Amino acid sequence: MVGMPIEFRAVRKVYPDGTVAVDDFSHHVPSHKTVALVGSSGSGKTTLLRMVNRMVDPSSGSVLIDDEDVRTLDPVVLRRSIGYVLQAGGLLPHRTVLDNIATVPVLSGTPRRAARTAATELLERVGLDPSLGPRYPSQLSGGQQQRVGVARALAADPNILLMDEPFGAVDPIVRRELQDELLRLQAELGKTIVLVTHDIDEAFRVGDEVVVLREGGRVAQAGTPSQILTHPADDFVRDFVGADRPERLLTTVEVDGRRLVVDANGRPAGVLSP
Repeated sequence: MVGMPIEFRAVRKVYPDGTVAVDDFSHHVPSHKTVALVGSSGSGKTTLLRMVNRMVDPSSGSVLIDDEDVRTLDPVVLRRSIGYVLQAGGLLPHRTVLDNIATVPVLSGTPRRAARTAATELLERVGLDPSLGPRYPSQLSGGQQQRVGVARALAADPNILLMDEPFGAVDPIVRRELQDELLRLQAELGKTIVLVTHDIDEAFRVGDEVVVLREGGRVAQAGTPSQILTHPADDFVRDFVGADRPERLLTTVEVDGRRLVVDANGRPAGVLSP
Protein backbone atom coordinates (compact mmCIF):
# COMPACT_ATOMS: atom_id res chain seq x y z
CA MET A 1 0.00 0.00 0.00
CA VAL A 2 1.37 3.40 -1.00
CA GLY A 3 2.24 5.66 1.93
CA MET A 4 1.54 9.38 1.90
CA PRO A 5 2.67 10.99 5.15
CA ILE A 6 1.92 14.69 5.65
CA GLU A 7 4.24 17.05 7.48
CA PHE A 8 3.55 20.58 8.69
CA ARG A 9 6.83 22.45 9.22
CA ALA A 10 6.50 25.65 11.28
CA VAL A 11 3.51 26.86 9.26
CA ARG A 12 2.07 30.28 9.97
CA LYS A 13 -0.90 32.04 8.43
CA VAL A 14 -1.50 35.76 8.81
CA TYR A 15 -4.35 37.35 6.88
CA PRO A 16 -4.08 40.85 5.33
CA ASP A 17 -6.01 42.42 8.24
CA GLY A 18 -3.35 41.14 10.64
CA THR A 19 -5.36 38.22 12.00
CA VAL A 20 -3.06 35.35 12.97
CA ALA A 21 -5.01 32.20 12.09
CA VAL A 22 -2.09 29.83 12.71
CA ASP A 23 1.08 30.63 14.59
CA ASP A 24 4.03 28.23 14.18
CA PHE A 25 2.35 24.81 13.84
CA SER A 26 4.45 21.70 13.28
CA HIS A 27 3.17 18.13 13.16
CA HIS A 28 3.70 14.84 11.33
CA VAL A 29 0.70 12.86 10.09
CA PRO A 30 1.76 9.23 9.55
CA SER A 31 0.66 7.20 6.54
CA HIS A 32 -2.53 5.15 6.86
CA LYS A 33 -3.53 6.81 10.15
CA THR A 34 -6.33 9.18 11.15
CA VAL A 35 -5.24 12.37 12.89
CA ALA A 36 -8.02 14.52 14.35
CA LEU A 37 -7.45 18.26 14.76
CA VAL A 38 -9.79 19.44 17.48
CA GLY A 39 -10.38 22.91 18.88
CA SER A 40 -12.94 25.63 19.27
CA SER A 41 -13.60 28.44 16.78
CA GLY A 42 -10.43 30.42 16.11
CA SER A 43 -8.08 27.51 16.72
CA GLY A 44 -7.02 27.43 13.06
CA LYS A 45 -7.97 23.80 12.45
CA THR A 46 -9.75 24.35 9.13
CA THR A 47 -6.96 26.67 7.94
CA LEU A 48 -4.46 23.90 8.65
CA LEU A 49 -6.57 21.35 6.80
CA ARG A 50 -6.82 23.58 3.73
CA MET A 51 -3.07 24.07 3.63
CA VAL A 52 -2.72 20.41 2.64
CA ASN A 53 -4.57 20.84 -0.67
CA ARG A 54 -3.47 24.46 -1.19
CA MET A 55 -6.86 26.03 -0.71
CA VAL A 56 -4.83 28.14 1.73
CA ASP A 57 -1.10 28.79 1.37
CA PRO A 58 0.89 29.43 4.55
CA SER A 59 2.45 32.86 5.09
CA SER A 60 5.60 31.03 6.16
CA GLY A 61 6.70 27.47 6.78
CA SER A 62 5.81 24.55 4.54
CA VAL A 63 3.50 21.57 4.14
CA LEU A 64 4.98 18.41 2.66
CA ILE A 65 3.32 15.32 1.25
CA ASP A 66 5.67 12.38 0.95
CA ASP A 67 8.58 14.83 1.49
CA GLU A 68 7.47 17.07 -1.38
CA ASP A 69 6.50 20.70 -0.69
CA VAL A 70 2.91 21.18 -1.88
CA ARG A 71 3.76 24.68 -3.15
CA THR A 72 5.81 23.05 -5.92
CA LEU A 73 2.72 21.16 -7.14
CA ASP A 74 -0.01 22.29 -9.49
CA PRO A 75 -2.96 23.14 -7.19
CA VAL A 76 -5.60 21.68 -9.53
CA VAL A 77 -3.74 18.39 -9.94
CA LEU A 78 -3.05 18.32 -6.19
CA ARG A 79 -6.72 18.85 -5.24
CA ARG A 80 -7.91 16.15 -7.64
CA SER A 81 -5.48 13.71 -6.03
CA ILE A 82 -6.80 14.34 -2.50
CA GLY A 83 -10.24 13.38 -1.19
CA TYR A 84 -12.11 16.25 0.48
CA VAL A 85 -15.25 15.82 2.58
CA LEU A 86 -17.15 18.93 3.65
CA GLN A 87 -19.80 19.48 6.28
CA ALA A 88 -23.27 18.89 4.79
CA GLY A 89 -21.72 16.98 1.89
CA GLY A 90 -20.97 19.94 -0.36
CA LEU A 91 -22.71 18.15 -3.24
CA LEU A 92 -23.61 19.81 -6.55
CA PRO A 93 -27.41 20.19 -6.36
CA HIS A 94 -28.01 20.04 -10.12
CA ARG A 95 -26.18 16.73 -10.60
CA THR A 96 -27.37 13.25 -9.76
CA VAL A 97 -25.76 11.22 -6.99
CA LEU A 98 -23.81 9.14 -9.52
CA ASP A 99 -22.59 12.21 -11.40
CA ASN A 100 -21.56 13.88 -8.13
CA ILE A 101 -19.44 10.87 -7.22
CA ALA A 102 -17.98 10.60 -10.73
CA THR A 103 -16.98 14.30 -10.90
CA VAL A 104 -13.24 14.03 -10.26
CA PRO A 105 -12.63 10.82 -12.27
CA VAL A 106 -14.41 12.36 -15.29
CA LEU A 107 -12.41 15.60 -14.95
CA SER A 108 -9.27 13.48 -14.79
CA GLY A 109 -10.09 11.68 -18.05
CA THR A 110 -12.03 8.57 -17.02
CA PRO A 111 -14.84 7.82 -19.53
CA ARG A 112 -18.22 8.84 -18.06
CA ARG A 113 -19.72 5.34 -18.30
CA ALA A 114 -16.78 3.75 -16.49
CA ALA A 115 -16.85 6.50 -13.84
CA ARG A 116 -20.57 5.93 -13.23
CA THR A 117 -20.06 2.17 -12.93
CA ALA A 118 -17.35 2.76 -10.34
CA ALA A 119 -19.61 5.29 -8.59
CA THR A 120 -22.34 2.66 -8.25
CA GLU A 121 -19.86 0.33 -6.55
CA LEU A 122 -18.79 3.14 -4.23
CA LEU A 123 -22.39 3.69 -3.14
CA GLU A 124 -22.44 0.16 -1.82
CA ARG A 125 -19.06 0.61 -0.18
CA VAL A 126 -20.34 3.55 1.89
CA GLY A 127 -23.49 1.68 2.84
CA LEU A 128 -26.02 3.11 0.38
CA ASP A 129 -28.39 1.35 -1.99
CA PRO A 130 -27.23 1.77 -5.63
CA SER A 131 -30.84 2.63 -6.53
CA LEU A 132 -30.14 6.10 -5.09
CA GLY A 133 -27.75 6.81 -7.98
CA PRO A 134 -30.24 8.63 -10.24
CA ARG A 135 -31.56 10.84 -7.45
CA TYR A 136 -30.51 14.41 -6.71
CA PRO A 137 -28.99 15.55 -3.40
CA SER A 138 -32.20 17.31 -2.32
CA GLN A 139 -33.96 13.92 -2.45
CA LEU A 140 -31.60 12.42 0.14
CA SER A 141 -31.51 12.65 3.93
CA GLY A 142 -28.63 14.48 5.61
CA GLY A 143 -26.93 11.22 6.51
CA GLN A 144 -27.27 9.92 2.95
CA GLN A 145 -25.79 13.15 1.57
CA GLN A 146 -22.78 12.78 3.87
CA ARG A 147 -22.22 9.20 2.71
CA VAL A 148 -22.35 10.39 -0.90
CA GLY A 149 -19.82 13.07 0.03
CA VAL A 150 -17.49 10.38 1.36
CA ALA A 151 -18.03 8.28 -1.78
CA ARG A 152 -17.19 11.27 -3.98
CA ALA A 153 -14.00 11.90 -1.97
CA LEU A 154 -12.98 8.26 -2.49
CA ALA A 155 -13.83 8.15 -6.20
CA ALA A 156 -10.32 8.90 -7.46
CA ASP A 157 -8.84 6.41 -4.93
CA PRO A 158 -6.78 9.09 -3.18
CA ASN A 159 -4.10 8.22 -0.66
CA ILE A 160 -5.09 11.26 1.45
CA LEU A 161 -8.55 12.14 2.75
CA LEU A 162 -9.30 15.55 4.27
CA MET A 163 -12.49 15.78 6.33
CA ASP A 164 -13.76 19.18 7.55
CA GLU A 165 -16.44 18.77 10.24
CA PRO A 166 -17.80 15.92 8.08
CA PHE A 167 -20.60 14.84 10.41
CA GLY A 168 -21.50 18.16 12.03
CA ALA A 169 -24.79 18.70 10.18
CA VAL A 170 -26.60 15.48 11.16
CA ASP A 171 -28.35 14.31 14.30
CA PRO A 172 -26.45 12.38 17.02
CA ILE A 173 -27.69 8.92 15.99
CA VAL A 174 -26.77 9.40 12.33
CA ARG A 175 -23.49 10.99 13.38
CA ARG A 176 -22.51 7.87 15.31
CA GLU A 177 -23.49 5.67 12.35
CA LEU A 178 -21.29 7.77 10.06
CA GLN A 179 -18.40 7.55 12.52
CA ASP A 180 -18.81 3.76 12.52
CA GLU A 181 -18.80 3.82 8.71
CA LEU A 182 -15.60 5.86 8.67
CA LEU A 183 -13.90 3.43 11.07
CA ARG A 184 -14.97 0.50 8.87
CA LEU A 185 -13.77 2.16 5.67
CA GLN A 186 -10.45 3.13 7.22
CA ALA A 187 -9.91 -0.46 8.41
CA GLU A 188 -10.49 -1.60 4.81
CA LEU A 189 -8.71 1.15 2.88
CA GLY A 190 -5.97 2.52 5.17
CA LYS A 191 -6.00 6.12 3.95
CA THR A 192 -4.00 8.97 5.47
CA ILE A 193 -6.79 11.03 7.03
CA VAL A 194 -6.80 14.49 8.55
CA LEU A 195 -10.14 15.18 10.22
CA VAL A 196 -11.22 18.52 11.69
CA THR A 197 -13.85 18.61 14.42
CA HIS A 198 -14.88 20.71 17.42
CA ASP A 199 -16.28 17.58 19.11
CA ILE A 200 -13.71 15.95 21.39
CA ASP A 201 -15.77 12.76 21.68
CA GLU A 202 -15.74 12.40 17.89
CA ALA A 203 -12.00 13.07 17.81
CA PHE A 204 -11.40 10.40 20.46
CA ARG A 205 -13.65 7.93 18.67
CA VAL A 206 -12.19 8.10 15.14
CA GLY A 207 -8.66 9.45 15.64
CA ASP A 208 -5.58 7.28 16.01
CA GLU A 209 -4.00 10.51 17.21
CA VAL A 210 -5.64 13.71 18.44
CA VAL A 211 -4.16 17.22 18.31
CA VAL A 212 -5.82 19.64 20.73
CA LEU A 213 -5.41 23.21 19.49
CA ARG A 214 -5.48 26.50 21.33
CA GLU A 215 -6.36 29.77 19.62
CA GLY A 216 -4.08 30.50 16.68
CA GLY A 217 -3.26 26.88 15.91
CA ARG A 218 -0.96 26.44 18.89
CA VAL A 219 -0.70 22.82 20.03
CA ALA A 220 -1.97 22.31 23.57
CA GLN A 221 -1.35 18.56 23.43
CA ALA A 222 -0.97 15.80 20.86
CA GLY A 223 -1.22 12.08 21.53
CA THR A 224 -3.49 9.07 21.43
CA PRO A 225 -6.98 9.50 22.91
CA SER A 226 -5.90 7.35 25.88
CA GLN A 227 -2.80 9.45 26.54
CA ILE A 228 -4.71 12.74 26.43
CA LEU A 229 -7.60 11.55 28.57
CA THR A 230 -5.44 9.93 31.24
CA HIS A 231 -2.64 12.53 31.25
CA PRO A 232 -3.97 15.93 30.08
CA ALA A 233 -1.08 18.36 29.64
CA ASP A 234 -2.63 21.23 31.60
CA ASP A 235 -5.91 22.71 32.83
CA PHE A 236 -6.85 23.91 29.34
CA VAL A 237 -6.68 20.37 27.94
CA ARG A 238 -8.29 18.88 31.06
CA ASP A 239 -11.26 21.25 30.68
CA PHE A 240 -11.46 20.83 26.91
CA VAL A 241 -11.57 17.03 26.97
CA GLY A 242 -13.73 17.00 30.09
CA ALA A 243 -11.38 14.67 31.94
CA ASP A 244 -13.14 15.47 35.23
CA ARG A 245 -16.70 15.29 33.89
CA PRO A 246 -18.84 12.77 35.78
CA GLU A 247 -19.52 10.77 32.60
CA ARG A 248 -15.75 10.29 32.13
CA LEU A 249 -15.22 8.97 35.67
CA LEU A 250 -16.40 5.37 35.43
CA THR A 251 -16.58 2.61 38.01
CA THR A 252 -18.18 -0.84 38.05
CA VAL A 253 -20.90 -2.34 40.23
CA GLU A 254 -22.40 -5.82 40.22
CA VAL A 255 -26.07 -6.16 39.30
CA ASP A 256 -27.69 -9.61 39.15
CA GLY A 257 -24.31 -11.27 38.61
CA ARG A 258 -23.12 -8.91 35.83
CA ARG A 259 -20.62 -6.04 35.98
CA LEU A 260 -22.29 -2.74 35.14
CA VAL A 261 -20.24 0.35 34.29
CA VAL A 262 -21.61 3.51 35.89
CA ASP A 263 -20.50 7.14 35.83
CA ALA A 264 -19.78 9.37 38.81
CA ASN A 265 -23.50 10.15 39.10
CA GLY A 266 -24.36 6.45 39.22
CA ARG A 267 -25.92 6.42 35.74
CA PRO A 268 -25.35 3.26 33.65
CA ALA A 269 -22.75 3.64 30.91
CA GLY A 270 -22.45 0.03 29.72
CA VAL A 271 -22.02 -3.61 30.64
CA LEU A 272 -18.66 -5.37 30.83
CA SER A 273 -18.35 -8.45 28.63
CA PRO A 274 -17.82 -11.71 30.52
